[in-house]
Amino acid sequence: MTKTLAVLALLLALFGLQELAAGSVAGQGSIAAAGGYQYARLSDPARTVVSDSAGNWLATFTDKSYTVTLKGPSRTFSESTAASPVVGSTWVRLLPSPFAGNVDQAWLTKQLADTTPDILQLGMQYIENAPPIHDSRGLKIAGDASYGPLQPDGTRQEGSDFNDYLGLAWSYPNTRDTPEAAQIGSLDCSGFVRMVFGYSSGLPLTLELTSTALPRRAYEMLASAPGVVTISSSGKRVTDFSRLATGDLVFFDAATDDGTQIDHVGIYLGQDVDGHHRFLSSRKSINGPTLGDYKGKSLLDGSGLYATSFRAARRL
Repeated sequence: MTKTLAVLALLLALFGLQELAAGSVAGQGSIAAAGGYQYARLSDPARTVVSDSAGNWLATFTDKSYTVTLKGPSRTFSESTAASPVVGSTWVRLLPSPFAGNVDQAWLTKQLADTTPDILQLGMQYIENAPPIHDSRGLKIAGDASYGPLQPDGTRQEGSDFNDYLGLAWSYPNTRDTPEAAQIGSLDCSGFVRMVFGYSSGLPLTLELTSTALPRRAYEMLASAPGVVTISSSGKRVTDFSRLATGDLVFFDAATDDGTQIDHVGIYLGQDVDGHHRFLSSRKSINGPTLGDYKGKSLLDGSGLYATSFRAARRL
């Protein structure tokens, strides 16, 4: 049985599905079939890989994580400042609760047929020149976002959370956060992640450190958030990308004025057509969310600022 699992992992790798082939095959793992699906258990991180009866990859569920990667139609993510687009057929959606080991076949079947915006497409709704989107109340919930208000010294102000962009007060169990008028329409890096995974997709949000909800700051998201850390921080740049999966949060120590603290977070999009590992994040330099290369390439590999300051990853 172990030999069969090893062959499956090899086939996944040969088909370019790096996020699925990454890690080792669990010694106690097995392949099972039910409802037209085949299931294989892999480890590091512990996860269930689902394929069809012909062995073609369909989905990956990671233990303790809301995030599920799914096979879907091919699409292209591009931006005028990005040297190369990301073209792929991996979609990212969230379970109603963290994966506990049993695949809900009805949920999976529904999601495999769903072509409404997923996590990645929701993130793209805030890049430069993205058109405004309003909800049924007329509230602008998406569209070209800035990073933050311009300050007298020419820098962009940090602190714009998802509810600042929306202009809405938001209640938490122990406090109520009112929006800053100057920050309406703005999202800093962690506010952008909270907008995409939280407000737009339903992941629980918090202003406190808890493993059951998504906190406010980048370093807090790495230390305390739902899901699993797939790449731990050693204080040095990450050069092994085999444990990354599309939709993972990627963390950086990019600033020079805060010691070694994690100070930036983005969403991993996958490899672009030139084979580079590209991510999406909200940045001061371009004044908002970007996957481009303006004043710093949005790449995890190479010699740029973000490549050399890449430190860790978490799968929510």
